[in-house]
Amino acid sequence: MPARARLTASTTMGATAQRIGTSIDIYQVDAFTDRAFGGNPAAVCPLEHWLPDATLQAIAAENNLSETAFFVDEGDHHRLRWFTPTVEVDLCGHATLATAWVIVNCLGASTSPLRFHTRSGVLTVARDGDALLMDFPSRPPRPCTPPVRLLDALGLADAPVLEADDYIVVVEDAAIVAALAPDLRALAGLPRRGVAVTAPGSDVDFVSRWFGPNVGVDEDPVTGSAHTALTPYWAARLGRPRLEARQGGARQGRLSCELSGDRVLLGGRAVLYMQGRLFL
Repeated sequence: MPARARLTASTTMGATAQRIGTSIDIYQVDAFTDRAFGGNPAAVCPLEHWLPDATLQAIAAENNLSETAFFVDEGDHHRLRWFTPTVEVDLCGHATLATAWVIVNCLGASTSPLRFHTRSGVLTVARDGDALLMDFPSRPPRPCTPPVRLLDALGLADAPVLEADDYIVVVEDAAIVAALAPDLRALAGLPRRGVAVTAPGSDVDFVSRWFGPNVGVDEDPVTGSAHTALTPYWAARLGRPRLEARQGGARQGRLSCELSGDRVLLGGRAVLYMQGRLFL
């Protein structure tokens, strides 16, 4: 490289370095799968201290994944928060699984279970062979009268509807779930976080898909938090506490589910897709 070009490059890099105030690590992990491009991708950002909420939300919007998880190591536990591209949420399963995977496999944590302090209380994640097992609160759904436009938006003439954090619509054929092409604009504004549609499975106990335009996620491939309601429903219906589940449309993932008193244990695998640095 000619001397003048080297000087220009050096000057430019120096100016760039001066503009960078903060840099943080970022990992992108595919959760509830054992292969890249499966399951549900989540971004995970370890922090030394909390950044302003507006900055966290801007990072999540820039990532444009269904969830970005941020955590701070506080000694015997981690403080964990989750953001969609538009809002902070109270609970996220796949990003919790992704965070635990990063702490165990990239940051070398030896403690098990990991303890996370969150907006949904204390959550723990333990090693379970080559998988991770999350301990979440159970949120049994209750029957409800659906909003007028809910079933129409899903293209369904009639189906039982329950509610917890989400509306849960129960159909009797997995093919109906697979073929859903909902009117997302009509689902937006309904008085729940999202909508799960579920049916009995063939190779698994139940299948589902989840739609959340209210929180900036048109369709989430695998929604661990939705299974805090789906698990108690299917456990009661099938008469056993341990279940296998699959969620997703074009992109899918698999979960093990167990109802244990007032808790739901959700198990799954994860794989690292990408690792890098953010410059703010």
